[in-house]
Amino acid sequence: MRKNKSVFFGFILFIGALGSSCNDVKTPVEVIPTQNVTRDAITPTSKVSVVIPEAGVIASPNMEIPETENEKSIVYHTAYSLLYSEEHEQAIWIAYELTSEETNKKFDRSDNFIVDPAIKTGSATNADYTGSGYDRGHLAPAADMSWSSQTMQESFYYSNMSPQDPSFNRGIWKKLEELVRSWAVENKSLYVVTGPILSSGLSTIGPNNVSVPNYYYKVLLDYSQPDIKAIGFIIPNQGSKADLSSFAVSIDKVELLTGLNFFPNLPDQQENSLESSICTSCWSWKANKPSSREQSSNQSSSVQCSGITQKGTQCKRMTLDPSGLCYQHQ
Repeated sequence: MRKNKSVFFGFILFIGALGSSCNDVKTPVEVIPTQNVTRDAITPTSKVSVVIPEAGVIASPNMEIPETENEKSIVYHTAYSLLYSEEHEQAIWIAYELTSEETNKKFDRSDNFIVDPAIKTGSATNADYTGSGYDRGHLAPAADMSWSSQTMQESFYYSNMSPQDPSFNRGIWKKLEELVRSWAVENKSLYVVTGPILSSGLSTIGPNNVSVPNYYYKVLLDYSQPDIKAIGFIIPNQGSKADLSSFAVSIDKVELLTGLNFFPNLPDQQENSLESSICTSCWSWKANKPSSREQSSNQSSSVQCSGITQKGTQCKRMTLDPSGLCYQHQ
């Protein structure tokens, strides 16, 4: 939401942010028509509008990029962009669009962690994590970047890593990543922004004093008709068996805790409507995992939902569910 935000990272603020009741009501929003341009013609720094045929709506390039005072400080990689914090030796945010097609695995994990050559001041290194007890936790998960060898390698840059408790990284955070991929299939594409909640006084690891965040966030925008929606998450850097929906918050609350302004390219009225409320029932909460046989294939495992809409037409959502139905028609 476009407004002046004061940032206070105290415990009371965080509890207040998560403790507020969930407005489980979806506010109708409209796509604002803009210029017709094909997606293939867009470069990472282009500022014209773009039509995404597979989503059937009009959006803007860099829709996922948070508001940044100095755009020259943004680092663009093939599949994701980031803003790096030298003070904390990790990204403040990682942003990318994830399409249904990009969820189809084509390349295995490289597990080749390397320094990000695009960080001029130097990123964290392996020495920072060795013996620390923390995982080199991906912000943009490798599974979201498995659609090319280049994007897979870039997902292992240390600028994309953050010190995560193993029980968090391999548990609740992994579950959220899997859920996001399911949502990308169901909704055909998602805009994703994710990162640590950084503040002064955090504990550090390694010779480069990499900060250890207490919390991580993820905000998501589905900008495809008919159900344009957005949601945020804030999760403590520790293991949890709680339902993912219990960590869902409005994007405004994530902005309050991070000091960031997400999705600033949205028209003001639409941005305010999407970010001020939360509709948990607008999202499915069961991650669909393809079988091992499907995972070994480079072909798409998603199908168009066979459900019928109120207008009598076939649902346009894609699904991985064996029933052939999306979450709204199951």
